[in-house]
Amino acid sequence: MLAALVLVAVDTFTDWLDPVGSRLSQVAIPLQWLANVPGKVWDWGGVALLSRQELEGENDSLRQELLVYRGQLQRMAAISAENARLRNLLNATELLKDRVLVTELVGVSTDPVSHTIIINRGAADGAYQGQPVLDDRGLMGQLVDVHQHTSKVLLITDNTHALPVQVIRNGVRAIAEGSGDFRRLYLRFVSPTVDIREGDQLVSSGLGGRFPVGYPVGDVLSIHRDPGQPFLTVEVEPAANLERSRHLLLVFSEVESLTPESSADILPPRETPATEAEPINASQEQE
Repeated sequence: MLAALVLVAVDTFTDWLDPVGSRLSQVAIPLQWLANVPGKVWDWGGVALLSRQELEGENDSLRQELLVYRGQLQRMAAISAENARLRNLLNATELLKDRVLVTELVGVSTDPVSHTIIINRGAADGAYQGQPVLDDRGLMGQLVDVHQHTSKVLLITDNTHALPVQVIRNGVRAIAEGSGDFRRLYLRFVSPTVDIREGDQLVSSGLGGRFPVGYPVGDVLSIHRDPGQPFLTVEVEPAANLERSRHLLLVFSEVESLTPESSADILPPRETPATEAEPINASQEQE
């Protein structure tokens, strides 16, 4: 007790022991840190274990979120592509002098021989049999069966379809008929003396009265001359994306007012009659 009082007195009234006290404090700090190590290790282990579980749970949640976002991104890519196609379609309408109506493909024929599609416009929208159908690049076909809210379109590549065309370069006229191949048309009855070249652009001539004049049909892909045949074999690549276009245009023009008898754009193929010919009414049957 006496020693403690002495030390207090000395500490109070003199500073000659300050260097010793400071050294003792410097030694005590590391010792105190070492004494706390087991508790800190225990706390760190608990925190680390909890943090690992939380991180694993967070990673699972992020993986699920990433999967959802990737799915949405795929959908957004499809929407972006569709918007680009719609913009092209709207740009195409600026070049048309006729009134048009946007329509969408809702069905495709399962018969590989029949090139027909179903669109979501019908008589309720003013659609009529024989009405031309376009995409943003060129002629697709014409309506052959019109219902109240849907219609069937016969594509220009169907082997029962044919239409009058002309060459932009020189006005040469010909008949383009379907081949049953979405990427091929053939020109009918082309004489070897006709001025036609590979790369020539073909448009509808309007002579049949059904398709308006001047709409793109395709480009001449190849010309074959067979000495044993009276006509050339001319292959044409269609301008329209017949296999890919989803949004289309119905064209309303003066050809709608023409009588069925003047609609000569539908021509029979080489062997079988055209299935899309105009129906014969009762008065015609009596004649």
